[in-house]
Amino acid sequence: MAKTALITGASKGMGRKTAEYLAAAGIHVVLNYRSDPEQAEALARYLAEQYNVEATAVFGDISKKEDCEQLAAAAGAVDILIHNAGPYIQERKPMAEYAWDEWNTLISGNLTAIFYLTKLLLPGMKERGFGRVIAFGFDRVETAPGWVDRSAFAAAKTGAASLIKTIALEEAAYGITANMICPGDIGGTWKEKDIDDALGCEANRVPVGRPGTGGDIARVAAFLASEASSFITGAIIPVTGGQDVLGKHFRR
Repeated sequence: MAKTALITGASKGMGRKTAEYLAAAGIHVVLNYRSDPEQAEALARYLAEQYNVEATAVFGDISKKEDCEQLAAAAGAVDILIHNAGPYIQERKPMAEYAWDEWNTLISGNLTAIFYLTKLLLPGMKERGFGRVIAFGFDRVETAPGWVDRSAFAAAKTGAASLIKTIALEEAAYGITANMICPGDIGGTWKEKDIDDALGCEANRVPVGRPGTGGDIARVAAFLASEASSFITGAIIPVTGGQDVLGKHFRR
């Protein structure tokens, strides 16, 4: 029986690429979006036609409990939960300069949202005896590193890593796994490109010698979403091409 995945922030970037990989694997997809309905709905139509799966676009601001409740209700029976969406402030600034609302938005969107949606969808996963919870982090997040001028984002993702490990332990007996993927320094249009697009392109800071792509991340997510990944849980998986992602940010 085909599984269903809910992917937050799925209308663009790595969320979009992950949705493509899951649909290609025959998984029905629910595409969460917050600000671009046309793009999300167009992607849903494309995936349904291209891969012969059910694909729907559903609005929801995952930093809000009420929106998560509506999103979970609209998504129905979800077997695979991909926590891709997460607010991020481009401007670099020290912790003391964060506004109260900025801090709360980053913590809610990157950490509390995982609690909201996972709590709402776990009962169905337990009933069906299968579940996959997958979150996105950053390189070395499990070591709780300092990240200059990224305090709120780093704190939220570090907390998320601990939460994912805890979910993995608590839900293992029910056929549910929980893991975190930590992308490398993948920026701009590379988030929606595939691995073949990067072959032959040089990236001097990346030891493997090429840029990372959304496809690099999506193929790991697709494997973790599969039946074949059942022995992998509580894992923090770097997909960085060997690059020291945080190292370049230690100096302002």
